[in-house]
Amino acid sequence: MSHTPHELHDEFPEFAEKITELKTSDAHFANLAEEYHEVNRAVHRAETNVEPASQFAEEDMRKKRAALKDALYQLLTA
Repeated sequence: MSHTPHELHDEFPEFAEKITELKTSDAHFANLAEEYHEVNRAVHRAETNVEPASQFAEEDMRKKRAALKDALYQLLTA
């Protein structure tokens, strides 16, 4: 288990400029990015026991984060 936050710019450094651009020009992308950020922070808080969660809740959050990351990647590479 990693305790490193998975920020979008860290996950997709090759798309850093495009992420910034799409956050301001594409409302759908911006909403997905905000949701990803919220879920990512919740996962990080659970992993570091700042806000402990059950194993199942943490797993569900990780799955949601992965699905959002996949959706964001699809938009970045479209």
